[in-house]
Amino acid sequence: MKNIVFGIVAVLLLLVITSCDKKDQIAEPQIGDLDYFVFGHFYGKCGGEGCIEIYRLDGSSLMEDTTDVYPNAETAYDGKYIPLANEKFELVKDIVDFFPDSLYSETENIIGSPDAGDWGGVYVEIRYKEDAAKSGFWLLDQNSYNLPDVYNKFVTRINEKIILINQ
Repeated sequence: MKNIVFGIVAVLLLLVITSCDKKDQIAEPQIGDLDYFVFGHFYGKCGGEGCIEIYRLDGSSLMEDTTDVYPNAETAYDGKYIPLANEKFELVKDIVDFFPDSLYSETENIIGSPDAGDWGGVYVEIRYKEDAAKSGFWLLDQNSYNLPDVYNKFVTRINEKIILINQ
């Protein structure tokens, strides 16, 4: 009797596993699905090249903005980009994996008070080739006390990647 029950359970389990079609599986967006991903940090009361560091990542390259314009909340960042070495791309290409999905549901594109107390802000923009609902730009606070916890790790990761690029 135990063998019959075990056999039935095994057959049912096999049917469930093999009946799943690839189209039924939800695929997480990959870098290949992206048109581009822009990230960086900005500091208002600062002097020098490192005050505004904005980068653009696409499926095969990393580029650095040369305009170094302070981002605003009204329009997406309009940078002029130059390509960086492929080694830099390899260091940061996984940054998209850390993008918090909850940003898509934010009603405002300013989260916290970026650079309000001279602690800087983070700029993030994402564009998918065929999914406008998962596209947008945000300015995030660098002060962890002003930022919802769900975004603190992401801001930290962006700053880590900027450090890697500039080494």
